[in-house]
Amino acid sequence: MNDQIRPQPGIMEIDLYVGGQSQVPGHSEPIKLSSNENPAGPSDKAKEAFSRAVHRLNRYPSTGHATLRHAIGEVHGLDPDRILCGAGSDEIISFLCQAYAGPGDEVVFTEHGFLMYRVYTHAAGATPVCVAERDRVTDVDAILAACTRRTRLVFVANPNNPTGTMIPLAEIERLAAGLPPQALLVIDGAYAEFVEGYDGGAELATRLPNVFMMRTFSKIYGLGGLRVGWGYGARSVIDVLNRVRGPFNLSSAQQETAEAAVRDQDWIARCRSENARLRGWLTEALAERGVPADTSFANFILARFTSEDEANACDAFLRQDGLIVRRVGGYGLAECLRITIGDEPACRRVAHMIGQFKAGAAQ
Repeated sequence: MNDQIRPQPGIMEIDLYVGGQSQVPGHSEPIKLSSNENPAGPSDKAKEAFSRAVHRLNRYPSTGHATLRHAIGEVHGLDPDRILCGAGSDEIISFLCQAYAGPGDEVVFTEHGFLMYRVYTHAAGATPVCVAERDRVTDVDAILAACTRRTRLVFVANPNNPTGTMIPLAEIERLAAGLPPQALLVIDGAYAEFVEGYDGGAELATRLPNVFMMRTFSKIYGLGGLRVGWGYGARSVIDVLNRVRGPFNLSSAQQETAEAAVRDQDWIARCRSENARLRGWLTEALAERGVPADTSFANFILARFTSEDEANACDAFLRQDGLIVRRVGGYGLAECLRITIGDEPACRRVAHMIGQFKAGAAQ
């Protein structure tokens, strides 16, 4: 290896991201509850749009995503000119860090926040600042205390992954009001659609110039395999981000499928209702089996065990039955397992098997 060919500072501080596993040896069709996917998948209208897109694969896609941005704006009551689209919200996180953070700057996020905040902070050469949560809930006062004149970005996922907890919009607004003037607050609303009546911070991002909101089509819309996300904020911020965005970062298939998906809000309402029903059922079922969880506002629950050893043993027990859940030691929650809300048979099966595990451990 040539020692003189070196990556930029911060790159080698990045731990490789490990996604939710999808295979278990000995099980040809395991039940995957590790990646917070919508078990119902995308709507029929989205599937039809994707099928139609195959006839235009020889054509370059739109560079400005105008049709998709207008559809998002129409559905959510937002100005399309203040919307930016990306390959999942992950890419928008990278745009934000690339555009606003660098050597000597700090990026703030909470201790159980999405791992990609840290990854893209290091990639930009900036310094990550991890702030403690209070009982797995975002602590606004702790974030404000951590901010300095070097703070450029503050990421808050609401609801948060992997905890499932969230804070009121009034607390988000208090945070925005207390930030230093050079800092941009980024509300990550990847799971916003699972909360009835919650706008994900859209009204704040409309009204406050230092607030930016991100959303994704990977979760409730069932388009994780296509990677489509969007952001919304001040026009000045959108202008900056568009300068680092590649001109063809979304394919025609991505744009057209996402447009059909966002226009089918009846499907989203059904998915939200079914997720809430099964989330409540699974939370109660696990509590009855001695496994508590905080109130979740997303499409997963964070099951808490007595120790890391017990959590790992339960994970291994579930895998023997072809059930894949997510270990979250990388999030500082080694004693927990994150369990996606699947369909009803999957929820009943995972609850039964955890009950079997706890019963066996007690003997």
